[in-house]
Amino acid sequence: MNAKSAISKEIFAPHDERMLGAVQVKRRTKKKIPFLATGGQGEYLTYICLSVTPFSMCSVTNKKPAQASITKVKQFEGSTSFVRRTQWMLEQLRQVNGIDPNRDSPEFDLLFENAFDQWVANTASEKCTFFQVLHHTCQRYLTDKKPEFINCQSKIMGGNSILHSAADSVTSAVQKASQALNERGERLGRAEEKTEELKNSAQQFAETAHKVRFRQAK
Repeated sequence: MNAKSAISKEIFAPHDERMLGAVQVKRRTKKKIPFLATGGQGEYLTYICLSVTPFSMCSVTNKKPAQASITKVKQFEGSTSFVRRTQWMLEQLRQVNGIDPNRDSPEFDLLFENAFDQWVANTASEKCTFFQVLHHTCQRYLTDKKPEFINCQSKIMGGNSILHSAADSVTSAVQKASQALNERGERLGRAEEKTEELKNSAQQFAETAHKVRFRQAK
């Protein structure tokens, strides 16, 4: 089981949450630690996870809408388990900064109501996948104010670009097939018209020939 699957099973599943995506990150700038802070737990891996709590029953409204959240999860050195740290509701996310819209870059920033973090993803592709899921989730679950996505590549803003590309390909294929059928229909129509013209001409010729033979017989 890979780390993300383990996080989903260990951190989110017990609370009836569904993890939508995760990205392994490191800070671009070191966080300042108070001089008196001691007893640190050593090195650790950090994951930024996106999850959603499904619809649930509520005694007042009978139905509580699904809510999405972003959670910081850590795995400390020497441990096989994961620890849930800071969590923000998706409504608290104000800005997603992709840093460079012109190239695949692992750097990004997340701005919340009360926090600002500068991250470097494990890989640029991992960041891109997470951004696609995050953008799609914002569009789906946020009805009011949505976070601003800046300095992001165009492929990120389409949500799941693979699905969109596949849909575009299918649409294009259907349009081409329809056009081909229409063109074939037009060709068949013209052929039928030509056949009818030839048939009429042959019939007229036969009638004329018959009249000529009839006159000659007299």
